[in-house]
This record gives sequence, structure tokens and C-alpha cells, in this order.
Amino acid sequence: MFVLALKIGLSIIIGLILTYTVRHYVFTINRLFGHQRHPYINIDTAQWPSVTVLVAAHNEEAVIAHSLEALLEVHYPRDRLKILVVNDRSTDGTREIVDSFAARYPGLIIPFHRTEGAAGKAPALKDATETVTSDIIIVFDADYIPGRGLIKQLSAPFFDPEVGLVMGRVVPLNTGKNLLTRLLDLERAGGYQVDQQARMNMGLVPQYGGTVGGIRMKALESVGGWLDDTLAEDTDLTYRAILSGWKSVYQNRSECYEEVPETWPVRMRQITRWTRGHNQSMCRYTFSTLFSKNINMHEKFDGLLLLGVYMMSPIIIVGWAFALFLFYIGDNNLITTPLAMLTVACFGTVGNFAAFFEIGSAVYLDRGGNRIRLLPFNFLNFLISAVTVSLATVTQLVNRDGTCNIWEKTPRFRKPQTHVRAA
Repeated sequence: MFVLALKIGLSIIIGLILTYTVRHYVFTINRLFGHQRHPYINIDTAQWPSVTVLVAAHNEEAVIAHSLEALLEVHYPRDRLKILVVNDRSTDGTREIVDSFAARYPGLIIPFHRTEGAAGKAPALKDATETVTSDIIIVFDADYIPGRGLIKQLSAPFFDPEVGLVMGRVVPLNTGKNLLTRLLDLERAGGYQVDQQARMNMGLVPQYGGTVGGIRMKALESVGGWLDDTLAEDTDLTYRAILSGWKSVYQNRSECYEEVPETWPVRMRQITRWTRGHNQSMCRYTFSTLFSKNINMHEKFDGLLLLGVYMMSPIIIVGWAFALFLFYIGDNNLITTPLAMLTVACFGTVGNFAAFFEIGSAVYLDRGGNRIRLLPFNFLNFLISAVTVSLATVTQLVNRDGTCNIWEKTPRFRKPQTHVRAA
């Protein structure tokens, strides 16, 4: 009976792996050969909405000046733009840097110094948003460097009254530091250049990613604002918005530049936070997504797969354990050995190659041919990520009291800046 249960479980795991494998291939083929939707990218002259850029900052003295200098260069009507720096209880020189910019650009750069309240990005954004009076908010993390046309590009989709959320493309700026940053560059390319754009092409669920994204204030208010008890405010907001009938849009040509982790411990802590936050959303919105009347069947299927994506790492590891156990107990049943072999093979060759094919296609689309040579090393990134995600999931299940759900900021690696742009 026990062996039969293992075989059934293994069959289910194989089915899930193959489903995600097909998903990778469908997205990649669509991105390479399908019709590409960029419906808002060429809007340059319009009656632009009022925009407040929220810059989330906690101990960001190394990067905040560079980000604010870049925002001061964006091409957007000054009378329609405000930059609200959400300084959440920083203990370094962040406050002084922000205040110096605010003194030079009164009315344009507005400091919001938060000294109390719940920890984390979502609670900080929640408090800051209460002071916003604009039509649109655009959120950046403090290390992000926008291009000059980015604010217009992220604002343009909101001329469509059904659009509640907009997401731009994130590109690493410290790619050349070491092997890890190069691998994360490949990962970002696959996630944005292929996954997000394919979802946009196919009318599925482009995900608002928490930074380099825009939110219609009416949409945010209609779904109850930011929730301050989540580690993944972006995923949480994405699902509350689409379940309420709002559409999300991805702008692949709207690039912003970030600093990715340069050490594996920092990368692992980042993945841990993402995993726990995403799993919170999975628990909250799986059934709502399944039974929602505001989204079609294709959006439901894509939305459910997106919610479950972080569960696949522990599921794959469990599948490996089942397969090895069945193999070594020496059961001669004709089903056992093929199942064991298929489980290992479908991820080791088909499933694994599907993800690699997606990344390779993204590199091709980016015309970055030399980067493809690093593709075999991505197995290292996958393996470390799989173990980290699995550990994060297990500890989250074990510690049900919420002690795991603590926000941890990703450290920066740039040296603190002392130069402040002259007015």
C-alpha cells in the first residue's frame, strides 16, 4: 500500500513537472515567433496624468543619491511629477542625503521620514501612500536607475481605463562583478524578456514586480490599499487587482537598472524572502483565482501556475526522493522503474532544458551572444535556489506563528556617494 501511494504521488509530481515544462516552451515559442504586443510604448505626446514616484529606502546612503539624480533627469512635465522618498527608519546617512535633495528641489522631491510602525516595505508604502494625491504612483527601490523616458512609458498604459497595474523590465547594472551577477543577469533576462512579454502577448497575467512599476490610485484604493502583513506586496497586489477586474500590463522596452546581489549568502536571503512572501499569496489567493468570475480560463490557469511556482522546488526534491526510494527497494513491478527513470529524466533533460531554452532565447533576443557561454553554469544557480526555496518553505510551514515572516533588506554593494547634483 505504501509503495502504491509513492507511485501515485510520483505520477502527480511528474505531471506537475511536465506542466511547467510545457509552460516554459509555450512562452519561449510565443516570444520567438508569436505576435508581440507593445500597444502603449510609442505614446510620447499626451495630457499626462499626475504621477508620484515612491522611492522605498532603508539605510540606502550608498545608492539613494544616484537614484534621485537619475529621476531628476526624466522627461516628464515637472508640474505633473512629485518624487516622494519613503525613508523607513534609516540609521545611516540616508536622511541627510534625502533632505539635501529636498532643499535643492522643493516641491519636486518630498521626504517622508518614517520613524515608527511595522517593519517592511509594504507598511512603509502604506503610510506614505496616504499622503499621495496624484492619479498614478510609480514605485522604485532606492538602488534603481531609470532611463529618461521611463516615467512616460510606465504612465502611458493608464490611458486605458481598464489598466490598474504596469510593470517595466528590470536589468542588472553590476553584471560584470562575478559569476553570480552574470547568472542573475541571465535569470532576469529569461523572466522579463520571455516570461513577462509572453504573458503580455497571450493576454495572461503579467505580474507587477514591486519596483519599476506603476499603480492607478483608484485601483489601489478599490482593493483596500497595501496590506502590511505580507513579504511580497507586489504579488499580493497583482492578485487582488486582477481578481477585482483590473488588468496588468508589461512594458518590455521600459528598462530600469538595478544592483543584483554579489554574494551567495545575500542572494539566498533574498530568495528566502521572495519564497515566503509568494507562498503567503498562494495560500490567500489560490481558491479565489480558481473560482473568480472576473478572469477568463486562460488567466486562471496562468495565475494558478504563477502562484505555485515557488512550490515546485520542494516538490521536485520530494520527487527525486520518491524515485530513488522506489528504485532502491528493488520493486520489480513494470511501472516502478519507468516512473523512477522518467522522474529523473523529465527534469534532468526536458524540464531543465526548457528553462535553459527560455534563458538562451532571451539572450538571443537581447543580441548578447557571448552571455550564452555561461548557460551551463546556471545549473549551479538552479541547485542553490532549489535548496534555498525548499528550506524557506519548510521553515515557514513549521513556524506557523509568523516569526519567519520578517522583512530583510537586501544589502547594497556600492560605496556610499557623497556628491549631490547641483540645482
